[in-house]
Amino acid sequence: MADLKARLAELEQACVNPRARLEHYLSQGKKVVGCFAVYTPEELVHASGMIPMGIWGAQTEVKLAKRFLPAFACPIMQSSLELGLRDSYRGLSAVLIPTLCDTFRCISQDWRFGVKDIPMIPVTYPQNRKIAAAEDFLISEFDTVLSRLSILTGNMMTDDALENSIRVYNEHSEVMAQFCETANGHLDIITPTVRHAVMKSAFFYEKSEHTAIVREIIEGLNELPRHQFKGRRVILSGITAEPTELLKILEENNIAVVGDDLAQETRQYRTLIPAKGGTPIRRLAKQWMNRKACCLAHEDFKQRGEMLVEMAQAKKATGVLYCLMKFCDPEEYDYPICRSALQDAGIPILLLEIDQQSTSCEQARTRIQSFADMI
Repeated sequence: MADLKARLAELEQACVNPRARLEHYLSQGKKVVGCFAVYTPEELVHASGMIPMGIWGAQTEVKLAKRFLPAFACPIMQSSLELGLRDSYRGLSAVLIPTLCDTFRCISQDWRFGVKDIPMIPVTYPQNRKIAAAEDFLISEFDTVLSRLSILTGNMMTDDALENSIRVYNEHSEVMAQFCETANGHLDIITPTVRHAVMKSAFFYEKSEHTAIVREIIEGLNELPRHQFKGRRVILSGITAEPTELLKILEENNIAVVGDDLAQETRQYRTLIPAKGGTPIRRLAKQWMNRKACCLAHEDFKQRGEMLVEMAQAKKATGVLYCLMKFCDPEEYDYPICRSALQDAGIPILLLEIDQQSTSCEQARTRIQSFADMI
């Protein structure tokens, strides 16, 4: 039990102080590349011999970024640019920015102009994913990324290196899925904030290191008797469920998180890189083609509502919290579809506006308290 608590505390600390993780790798003489949310091809960075580190913004007052972004820009992008302009990402060799929405497209150029000391490498994902040309286009994009990364390392990535990285990342995804299943038998220990820390901390570790820690946590949980949780069980959906004060409100109301469809959490891990289907870089491109039920990946017929219904039923959830990132158009478009599917299935849904820069969660507290009485 002591080791379990120590491992969980270690991952929580990584989320509180990701700068310490950056300094840890820099002290080892390793190059670190910042990876903006979401679906950044970390495998290419990893296979190039560098450490990918997630950039998800922070709770901070936005001042400098206002010169570049309108007030209605995504809070994650606002705070990420703000930290870049403040030199908070000092030590990064470059950043990768996927252009998955209008704000991403703007932020790539804002970064290029405003944060001159850290090179920016854009990654453009095709949205018409049903045609063969889309896969070929993405491979060409990955080749361009690799060329830019090779400038940092002095060497071009090899197929063998990428094959190894694919194995490392698929193994990590499988272990994270195993953790989520195991955690639901120990909801007294894996509270919403603890669960979130285990998921988010993956962005601040080399993936095989994080896999090893999560395996130890799973082993520690399996040594304990299953906990019979008597409270309410919910699914989270959205980009992220931060700030953590929001998750603490769930705990105050005896609400456990038994599954999620968050871009910051399991949405990253539910689609493995195919083991077969061509060269390693082609299979990495196929992973994007295979992603489903995500607001950032175009589908002719949205599957997200049905997926949430199936997840809620499988996890025996009593409700769904739709964590709508403030000013996020793709999430706003998906909400009516998800609400309709859940309501048709008789599953309660609560819409919560998520603002990473919010200094008060009192409105959310009142709404969650009322929702808890309903479910």
